Amino acid sequence: MSENILRIVISSGESAGIGPEICLAIAERSWPCQLVVLADIAILKKYARLLNRNIAFKEYDPDAPAEPSAAGTITWRQIPLLTSFAPGKLRVENSPYVINMLTEAARGCMSGEYHAVVTGPVHKGIIADSGLHFTGHTEFFRDYAKVKEVVMMLATKGLRVTLATTHIPLCELSKTITASLLRRIITIIDHDLKAQFGIEKPRIYVCGLNPHAGEGGHLGMEEINTIIPVLKDMKKKGVNVIGPMAADTVFQPKYMKDADTILTMYHDQGLPVLKYIGFGKAVNVTLGLPFIRTSVDHGTALDLAGKGVADHGSLFTAINYAIDMAKAKNGQKQP
Repeated sequence: MSENILRIVISSGESAGIGPEICLAIAERSWPCQLVVLADIAILKKYARLLNRNIAFKEYDPDAPAEPSAAGTITWRQIPLLTSFAPGKLRVENSPYVINMLTEAARGCMSGEYHAVVTGPVHKGIIADSGLHFTGHTEFFRDYAKVKEVVMMLATKGLRVTLATTHIPLCELSKTITASLLRRIITIIDHDLKAQFGIEKPRIYVCGLNPHAGEGGHLGMEEINTIIPVLKDMKKKGVNVIGPMAADTVFQPKYMKDADTILTMYHDQGLPVLKYIGFGKAVNVTLGLPFIRTSVDHGTALDLAGKGVADHGSLFTAINYAIDMAKAKNGQKQP
């Protein structure tokens, strides 16, 4: 790989969704890095015909030096589709195709062939229907990399939200949010904000679990018994944590302008705010991996596939985040 050119791999996602379609938008402009789209070329060419896009497709050569992606061109790496496809129509037989893309992306990132991976949208339901074990991108990459803990972050202009827990029922939150978990989560956030975002001393605002952050124990004891002791301990270790904050007041400009991230205790505590502010221009980032992974913030949008109306804004945001994070991690400057 060229010492100066970053190589970013993009998994195009569910073949029947908008993932392949928005990947075609990459050709609308030039990029300061090499973008490699994982897909079956038949899918990309079919969407290009449907949308009347004049694009030159260049097959990826892993042995060739990395070159910046030029406007009008898409570099692709062949991942064979298992059966036929049509926009908007899921086929359970093609579920392994998605897993094969993610496996190739993870392999290449772990080996150093790629500097980062950007993931397109997948349909978890159809993958589950196939009998394959798949709960999401975040868990897939965690297991592939054999790391114990990862942290989901969603980011948009002016706000980064990180999650202590992800896809679990609300009734399980209290027993899941332990002191050990919070220490690991905060440690990962502090480390990756420094290593991958270039923030010298990250300011981590931490939400309480209960309304009004427990109201001094009147609305729950998790803050007193778990969250506050952990924050005191992390401060002694030099981590700049602030809280616990009430989740209904922390999402104000006076706090958001100072926070490098707001750590929320569960999925729907912070993400509705972020998606209201930045839907379509937000990015999903997985912290704690030995490689950089960003993703679009939307689903497969089967009803829009092949119609030429899908918005590629989140994909471009995810690519630009991956480039900036790779620069910070590798200490490189793009030519």
